[in-house]
Amino acid sequence: MAGALLAGCGSTSTASSAGASKASSASSAAASVTTTSASGKATSGKYTIGICQLVQHPALDAATKGFEDELKSELGEDNVTFDEQNAAGDAATATQICTNLVSENVDLILANATAALQSAAAATSKIPILGTSITDYGVALDIDDFNGTVGGNISGTSDLPPLDQQAGMITELFPDAKNVGILYCSAEPNSKYQADQVKGYLEDAGLTVNVYTFSDSNDVTSVTGEACNNSDVLYIPTDNTAASCTEAINNVALPAKVPIIAGEEGIMAGCGIATLSIDYYGLGQTTGKMAAQILKGESNISEMPIQYYDNPVKEYNPEICEKLGIKVPDGYTAYEADSSDSE
Repeated sequence: MAGALLAGCGSTSTASSAGASKASSASSAAASVTTTSASGKATSGKYTIGICQLVQHPALDAATKGFEDELKSELGEDNVTFDEQNAAGDAATATQICTNLVSENVDLILANATAALQSAAAATSKIPILGTSITDYGVALDIDDFNGTVGGNISGTSDLPPLDQQAGMITELFPDAKNVGILYCSAEPNSKYQADQVKGYLEDAGLTVNVYTFSDSNDVTSVTGEACNNSDVLYIPTDNTAASCTEAINNVALPAKVPIIAGEEGIMAGCGIATLSIDYYGLGQTTGKMAAQILKGESNISEMPIQYYDNPVKEYNPEICEKLGIKVPDGYTAYEADSSDSE
């Protein structure tokens, strides 16, 4: 569903081989994929976790770090090895990464972002897969009438904030705005989902909404320029390509004096004035807790509902607000540029 998103981001690998387990029959080897709690690896308490992260940017980086830190805390640092791979924004690369992780027979796969989840789901129906930084699993996996539980070998966490409240921030901060532009990457289905939802809320509030999409990082600048020329304010949903191109977006929007409400903190930090933010490190920690329950045989992944971040926070970017002369009302927390470094 998702095509190539962004090229040029570095990829990392911390691959190492899984701890050796005792020889067993072919049938028990198959069981090591489907029921890790009953496998030789589970009995030994040593695990290899494959990680496919779509692209490098602060939100996804924080989710991966939270996952790794929590899983090391739950299982013991000496008992877990991470094979961490970055797809540099390319869905085809994510597919190859997931195929390789399956061939390595890892104990569990973390799929960080939608295209990574889609690639992992296509690669295996046996190895447990946990997604994180996924906006909507029904959209990502093309599930009709999604009820909150994927089933099979997939579960995870969602970074979907309350979209009605994000739309409400636009009317709260810019009560005189008449034209809102929504800017996102057309290759990301979850971005379209958010854009459609927010567009509906804003139109219900009486605003005129136009959608502007770029296909990849190459046309971000030109599309942002068009959006700024026709909008009083912009909204950018949670979008991996936008998150990796915030400097390019800001270089257009700031001189044009068009404020941006962002879907997440990383985008706001680079080019926005405010967001209703979730804690991606905390989201990763929640995903890590789920992984520990699966690996220790305490939970069946097919029965685990998708988990959401409960307490989003209204944040604002003091630097960009000052440059645009925007006064933020009470109830917003000032973003600190180095706050993500401590996560």
